[in-house]
Amino acid sequence: MERSVLIIPAYNEGRTIGRVLRDTLSADLGCEIVVIDDGSIDRTAAVASDHGATVLSHPFNLGYGAALQTGYKYALKNQADLLLQMDADGQHDPHQLAKLMEPIRAGELDLVIGSRFLEESGYRMEILRSVGRSLFTALARLVGLRVSDPTSGFQAMNRRVLEVYSTDFFPTDYPDVDVLLAAYRNGLRVGERAVAMSKADRVSTIHGGLKPIYYVYKMLLSTWSASTARRRTDRDEEPQ
Repeated sequence: MERSVLIIPAYNEGRTIGRVLRDTLSADLGCEIVVIDDGSIDRTAAVASDHGATVLSHPFNLGYGAALQTGYKYALKNQADLLLQMDADGQHDPHQLAKLMEPIRAGELDLVIGSRFLEESGYRMEILRSVGRSLFTALARLVGLRVSDPTSGFQAMNRRVLEVYSTDFFPTDYPDVDVLLAAYRNGLRVGERAVAMSKADRVSTIHGGLKPIYYVYKMLLSTWSASTARRRTDRDEEPQ
C-alpha cells in the first residue's frame, strides 16, 4: 500500500496556515500532512497542531531549504513512497496536487514541478524575479533540463528523489534550479504539469534588502556546479 506525505514548510505563517490546512483537508489527498515550523515566533505550530497536522519544529530559523530537508528526512524515515510539497502562504491550491501525483504513480516521472508558466495562467512575476527565472531556465536548458518554472515550490516526488535530496549537498537557504539540476544529474526524470497559483498576500522575505544580489550570485554558482557534474543514467548502476 502506498504511503504518501505532504510537507508544508512554514515560518511565521500563523495567519494563513489554518486556511491552508482546511483547504488541504478538503482536497482529501489521503496523505499525512506535516508542517515544518522553522523557528516561528508566532502561533504557526499551535494552529497547525490544532488542525491535525504533524508538526516538526526547529528550535530557531534555519532557512527554507533546511525546513524542506527536515520534511524529506522525516518522509524517508517513515517509509514514504510519495512526497508532496507546497508553501504555507496560500498561493498553492492543494486540489491541484493530484495532477502532480499522476505521472509519478504512472511511473513516467520521478519529480514533478507545478508550473505557472507551462500554459498561460495569468500569473505575473515582478520584473526582477521574472528576469531571474528566465536566466535560470536558460542555464538549465544548456545542460538538457527543460523547465519553465524552476523556482516553484509546488512539487511531487518519489522515494528516489528523497534519497538524493536528503544528502549533505542540499542547501539550507534557497533550493531552486540548482537542486533540480542535481536531481537531473543523478539520472532522475524531471518534468512539469501546468497549475494555477495565486499571488501570496505578503512580500517574500527572500527578496528584501540585498538578498536578491546574494540569491542570484548563489544560484549562478550552484547551478554551474550542478551542471558540470556528469549525468548518471540507469546504465551506470548496472553491475560490470
